[in-house]
Amino acid sequence: MPAHEGDPGRRAYDVVIVGGGHNGLVAAAYLARAGRSVLVLERLDHTGGAAVSTRPFTGVDARLSRYSYLVSLLPSKIVRDLGLDFRVQRRTISSYTPVERDGRATGLLVGGGEARTRQAFARLTGGEREYEAWQRFYGMTGRLAERVFPTLTEPLPTREELRRRVDDEEAWRALFEEPVGVAVEERFTDDLVRGVVLTDALIGTFADAHDPSLRQNRCLLYHVIGGGTGAWDVPVGGMGALTDALADAARSAGAVLATGHEAVRIDTDGRGAEVTYRTADGEGVAAARHVLVNASPQALAALTGDAPPAPAEGAQLKVNMLLERLPRLRDTSVDPREAFAGTFHIAEGYAQLATAHAQAAAGELPAAPPSEIYCHSLTDPTILGPDLVERGCQTLTLFGLHTPARLFAPDNDAVREDLLKATLAQLDAHLAEPLADCLATDADGRPCIEAKTPLDLERDLGLPGGNIFHRDLAWPYAQDGVGRWGVETPHANVLLCGAGAVRGGGVSGVPGHNAAMAVLEVLAG
Repeated sequence: MPAHEGDPGRRAYDVVIVGGGHNGLVAAAYLARAGRSVLVLERLDHTGGAAVSTRPFTGVDARLSRYSYLVSLLPSKIVRDLGLDFRVQRRTISSYTPVERDGRATGLLVGGGEARTRQAFARLTGGEREYEAWQRFYGMTGRLAERVFPTLTEPLPTREELRRRVDDEEAWRALFEEPVGVAVEERFTDDLVRGVVLTDALIGTFADAHDPSLRQNRCLLYHVIGGGTGAWDVPVGGMGALTDALADAARSAGAVLATGHEAVRIDTDGRGAEVTYRTADGEGVAAARHVLVNASPQALAALTGDAPPAPAEGAQLKVNMLLERLPRLRDTSVDPREAFAGTFHIAEGYAQLATAHAQAAAGELPAAPPSEIYCHSLTDPTILGPDLVERGCQTLTLFGLHTPARLFAPDNDAVREDLLKATLAQLDAHLAEPLADCLATDADGRPCIEAKTPLDLERDLGLPGGNIFHRDLAWPYAQDGVGRWGVETPHANVLLCGAGAVRGGGVSGVPGHNAAMAVLEVLAG
């Protein structure tokens, strides 16, 4: 999309949306399709926010999902309602977790059919018990997903309404009331299996399994309810395919998408509002009946002049790579094309995760940084140019855990380098050849690898503290001070439609949908 696309032209709109990330585009498309005049103000020279595809390596035709990279929480309702030309592809393998036991390289492969998964559990644990516990646990979360996921695009239920809808006291206790570590330890005995279950509670969330705040429970909840199944799918064409489709839908419905326009202030009396924005050519003002903010709660407070919320902090490392070939594994019973097709867990045993959290909480980089990796191009080769496909090149995306932003404050560049080295060393321990030997090089002869810390994400995307959810995830039910849709703010005609809204986080479009529904209800009288 060209810089400074779109000219606000007119001065007054029904709705001005601050931020052109995927949630802002969802809201714009819904509102414009309902016949409302909509202006989207985006600071960068392109829309999409964190849900974009880029070519990060000089002279290399690999279009990677640079930040957000998998899809689970996007309701098919939004895709249908907006007529999006977008689809996802199911991964054939759920996960592979390598481990050394009794001096032997082995691991746990989940996927490829029930019989094969059962056999993998038996090979690792020596019996049927862990697999049967796995089946019971994910059967429980699957039933919960079917009941909770549809509520995300409805007005917020109360806690008791959601509890009645779940209609499963065991599931409610395990996910909503007790630290998830209790459920994991009650149900599983194998350290590796326990760790694989726990990891979905720690994505972008710095917490211990027994954290009394239950932030890890909320993270697990959002990871197991997606699509009503908990499946995490690959966006065909990369994540940018979704935001390109959303931008097209909003634009074709009549919304004005103004890139290179940074909102700097919102003035409102609760009935009307004015948004002051800045461009390379100076300042302008757009009037609106409603303003939607597709940015963090901190950014919202800065725009309205309200007291800011508590600081947020991210806790992840994101690494993008292009390989000439997938590396061979020490565990020769598994084909790398299967091992890397799902989520490849590294240093994520239950005890390892606890140790890594304790070390990071004490102000140290984890000695064995936990991470998970997957290969987008095995499921969707369309992100690679024909030459790369012919050569057998593959992408790798790595997401590291338990690395809070505070660790990078002394020297972001130096700590990033140290953490990347330690993280890749954990992967190399399970490979039959160093990963570095498999990396492709760009047009300038540099290895095709880039790493992003929480501080990098704060600088590049405006994520507060690099937190990918903008703040701790919230329970998907109404609590004191939360409005009908979970997007309301102290100002009647200013709504939060970003990840920091209730039921925000992840690539979902849910806050955008819900903010649009809230506006349309008001405009309908």
